Amino acid sequence: MKFAMFQTPFMRPSRSPREVFDWAVDQAVECDRVGFTEYWIGEHATMTYESIPNPELIIAAAARDTESIKLCPGAHLPAYSHPGSLAVQVSWLTHVTEGRYILGVGAGAYPSDAVVRGLPDLKNNHRMMLEALEIMERVWQGEPFRFEGEFWNAGFPESDPAHPWRDVRPFGGSVEIAMAGLSPNSPTLSFAGSRKYLPLSVYAGEAAIANHWETYSAAAAEAGHVVDRSDLHVVRDVLVAETDAEAKKLAVEGGMGEAWRNYLLPVYKQFGLLQAMLPDHDIDTVDMDTLAEHVWIIGSPETVVEKLADIQQRTGGWGTTMVYGHDYTEDPKPWNQSLELLTTEVAPKLANA
Repeated sequence: MKFAMFQTPFMRPSRSPREVFDWAVDQAVECDRVGFTEYWIGEHATMTYESIPNPELIIAAAARDTESIKLCPGAHLPAYSHPGSLAVQVSWLTHVTEGRYILGVGAGAYPSDAVVRGLPDLKNNHRMMLEALEIMERVWQGEPFRFEGEFWNAGFPESDPAHPWRDVRPFGGSVEIAMAGLSPNSPTLSFAGSRKYLPLSVYAGEAAIANHWETYSAAAAEAGHVVDRSDLHVVRDVLVAETDAEAKKLAVEGGMGEAWRNYLLPVYKQFGLLQAMLPDHDIDTVDMDTLAEHVWIIGSPETVVEKLADIQQRTGGWGTTMVYGHDYTEDPKPWNQSLELLTTEVAPKLANA
């Protein structure tokens, strides 16, 4: 199993933008040091606990101080940017990172983010995303075209021998693209399968993991693509310490517990996601102990290996675990040790499990 981080980020609302920025860049460097394969950064305009509006700034800053890790917006929301501008910016970052880049794209899930852009709701976001991707892929060819669509007009100018245009083609000639799904039978993952984009499963219960792969792989097969289950990414809350007790204390009393108490638990209850995660529980009685036992993957290296192996067996498995980033800025050492234990202790034991 490979490990990546999803830095959405779940940062305390009292953190200043500079504190959030510094933590996100520092975590990218730390993830690269311990051997994580990817580092994903969310894009949100109005959220409190998810407070990075410009993932490309984190990517650019981290690119200079990392060596191997892929740096990935998770996800850019094309409905909120002109696709021509976004295409050129993405292409440039593929060169800045020298190919250590994956473009995550999403339709956008928060109505408040749409309001900021002058959109009354989210009803057109999915179609806007698809049209934007069509334009972006045309721009990346670097050849003249003219596009007049439902939402945008775009194009690329005819060549001018007196004033050659800059080469806007991406590093290596193409951009690797990923899409995330949350709901059952996710239409986003179905579209991702039809285009052979990387599938990202945002955790909504174990049944959803299996369903997400089935949805993705069925669409891929229908389109004639051969896909591998090792491409599936699954987002989870994970924390490792020397002992189970220490891991639980760090999770419940640290940034993971704070984000769940003050933000995720109320939101997941409101949208019915908690019931999907805990189908056999009374949702009104769910507390941190319930989450620690049944939702989070926490414990000693041996315990985390056992939990991941069991879940892999029940769901059919996946290739990359995307660890949610949490706010451990006061004392990052135990959190950073958890990241290192995942690559030095958990991954090798999982390979032999």
